[in-house]
Amino acid sequence: MSPERMGGVGAVLTDEYARARRIGPDAERVVLVEGASDQAAISALARRLGRDLADEGVALIAIAGATNIGRFLDLLGPSGLQVPLAGLCDRGEAKAFSGALRAAGLPVSGPNGMERQGFFTCHDDLEEELIRALGPETILHVMERQRQLRSFHRFQNQPAQRGKTIEAQIWRWLGNHKIRYAPLMVEALDLDRVPPPLERLLSWIED
Repeated sequence: MSPERMGGVGAVLTDEYARARRIGPDAERVVLVEGASDQAAISALARRLGRDLADEGVALIAIAGATNIGRFLDLLGPSGLQVPLAGLCDRGEAKAFSGALRAAGLPVSGPNGMERQGFFTCHDDLEEELIRALGPETILHVMERQRQLRSFHRFQNQPAQRGKTIEAQIWRWLGNHKIRYAPLMVEALDLDRVPPPLERLLSWIED
């Protein structure tokens, strides 16, 4: 179970904020993401592309939920350490991100305003992007290699899951396993099918 599911959000926030304060002044760029699964997926994809983000001076910070974005922007943004920033968020949290960026003095108005600041939005969320890119069959193979396919099949038979598409069932099941599966799904990904928000983010921080 993820630290978030275990009620450890406060501890994650404290640790990541302290880390941002410690490494922010020396970072070439800081990438702010909502949680540890996003952090793990981006790191795994960079490795697959032959990149070492730490060597590039890029720090990946998990802000432990979109509501904390303003706190990190205050620390790292124009009125703080003035570190070049980028980020990734879910579609449902784009309004919170854009409002915080605007409040921090980073203009995000107009079409693609957030992207002009290096902040990219998933169609729904990162897991949905990866499910769509991989397809259910590939993800079931990943589950099988992790010896969790039987667990997923039991989950499918729960009354609340019957009648849903397999994509929706996988997405819901991953809610309790996403930190573990985010890098595993990236490892199974055809590099010609990298979800656009991840591809654009990694291209941005390479510039």
